[in-house]
Amino acid sequence: MEGPDTPKLCLGISRDADPARMRMVKQLGVDHVLVGGPKIPWQESELREIMARFEANGLKVINMMIGGFPNAIYGREGRDEEIENIQKSLRAAGRAGLPVVEYNFYAHRLTEGYYYVEGRGGAGYTGYKYENVKDLPPIPEKGAHRAEDLWANLTYLLKAIIPVAEESNVRMALHPNDPPVPESRGNEQIVATFDDWKRLLDIVDSPSNGMTYHSGVTTEIDVDAVEVCKYMGERDRINHVHYRNVVVHTPVVDYVETFPDDGETDMFAVMKELVNQNYNLGIYPEHPRLLDYDRGNPYTTSQYPGGGGYAGYAYNVAYSRAMLQAALGQ
Repeated sequence: MEGPDTPKLCLGISRDADPARMRMVKQLGVDHVLVGGPKIPWQESELREIMARFEANGLKVINMMIGGFPNAIYGREGRDEEIENIQKSLRAAGRAGLPVVEYNFYAHRLTEGYYYVEGRGGAGYTGYKYENVKDLPPIPEKGAHRAEDLWANLTYLLKAIIPVAEESNVRMALHPNDPPVPESRGNEQIVATFDDWKRLLDIVDSPSNGMTYHSGVTTEIDVDAVEVCKYMGERDRINHVHYRNVVVHTPVVDYVETFPDDGETDMFAVMKELVNQNYNLGIYPEHPRLLDYDRGNPYTTSQYPGGGGYAGYAYNVAYSRAMLQAALGQ
């Protein structure tokens, strides 16, 4: 039942992955991948080379992450040059046939609050506690930034790049703040609440100005995941999906990332809503849990305590495909 007009399961992979690694992804029934992009400005020939290498191994690049514009985030000298490089990159992406470009926009990401949690059967889960890290000082070279200043910088950026993305038939997907805590080393977060996400989508009224809809983050901030999915989907602003589950002890500040079937989010309801909204881009069943089989495996390279590898991804993909097939069959 899966096809061009249905959601597409995808996995993250290095853009320099060898054929053996691509084969491992393909064996899971995954036909689409997301990769980190090269240094900006992207060149059409470079993107085509990357995409063709994956296509030769049966995989299509559906999403590429763009970065390398700190001055645009901080509103510093040199941001116009960075923005011009992003514009060039989006034009190259359009010519190469890349449908989605994902990006982050935060002055600092407070990853210091993650810690290891033992989950069911001794599997590794990833916990987060804001209380342990909320008083960490600003990093001197990054400074401390107020929300309205960051909103002004994001607005300046989007008004410059979204028209180019739209002309190039490229959709941009801003990943929400994760962890969605209110402040990160003195920097206020601006993509951490449902109201923030609504404000973002209103800056430039275009399907190219979209988001990565995130079922896990939505639950972390104590908002109904289906409600958010419906709001974004009805406006055609879901340009990528991260599909994972979580148990929340205290909204925003204290939670644990779990197996997709072991958390608070109704994952089947989320998948049904994505299907109802005729969403047809990537769904990434991210943040695999650490299974004993993966401990010591060279493909287990998670940046998160309690994060897993290939076996964990196999579990996530199988679960997600079951949800997708059930939703499509209704």
